[in-house]
Order: sequence, then structure tokens, then C-alpha cells
Amino acid sequence: MPFEAALRATLLAMTMVALSGCGSSPITPMRIEDAIEPTFANLAQLQITRLGHPSMSPTDFAVTASCRKLTGGRTGSGDWVCNLAWRSPDGQLLRDTYDLFVGTDGCYAATVEGGKLGGPTITLPDGRDTRNLLFAFDGCFDTT
Repeated sequence: MPFEAALRATLLAMTMVALSGCGSSPITPMRIEDAIEPTFANLAQLQITRLGHPSMSPTDFAVTASCRKLTGGRTGSGDWVCNLAWRSPDGQLLRDTYDLFVGTDGCYAATVEGGKLGGPTITLPDGRDTRNLLFAFDGCFDTT
């Protein structure tokens, strides 16, 4: 019996140690949403300027995001999807969906699903091709 009791005590101690490192993740939908909204708005402002549209401030795009984790709970690093609603230069409400991979450091890579915003490049008014800033972009947020 002393061996079994010692084994149980050891297993219990190992379980407690393992669980003590399992706090809540700082990577939450709200933090991702709060990070992607201004990043997208700033890139949209740059994009429309490059395309020759009238100037808009980032807040004029009225970007709102709704993000959810695809697997493994509701928080933490991994694969996420974010639905963005925003106002175009002509005032239309647009909706786009982005696939995100969020790292443990709070940095993410976002790519639009289906290429509704065009491909990786767009053509400028002068005929030159340039990177589509809204097709894929990276960002980071504070995880502390």
C-alpha cells in the first residue's frame, strides 16, 4: 500500500503542477477585434489614396470586427476567422471575412477569404500593378 499511496501522491502533484500553468489566455476575441479594426482602417485609407479616391480618415470606414476561434476553445493562439463590416468610399456597407493565424505572442497574419477584395495585386489608375493592402496583412496586439 505505501507504494500505491506514493504513486497516487506523485500523480496528484504532477497533475497540480501541469494545471497550474493553465490560466486563461490573453488572446481573446475582443483583443483581436480591437487590433484588426484600426489596422484594416489604416490600410483601407492608404489603399483608397493609392487608387485616387477622395481622402477619408480611418474612422470614416467605421470598421467593426467579429472574431471567433475555429478549434480548441474560445481563446488562445491558433486559427481564427474574423468578419469585418466597413464603409466604402461611396458609403456602401461592405462585409469581408478574413482567415487569421494568431501566434502566442499576439501577432497575426490575416488573409481575405475568397478574394472578394481582389487578388494579391491591384492595378493603379496609371496602369501599374501594386500590392493589394487589403488582401493579406499582419498585425500584433499586446498580450500583457
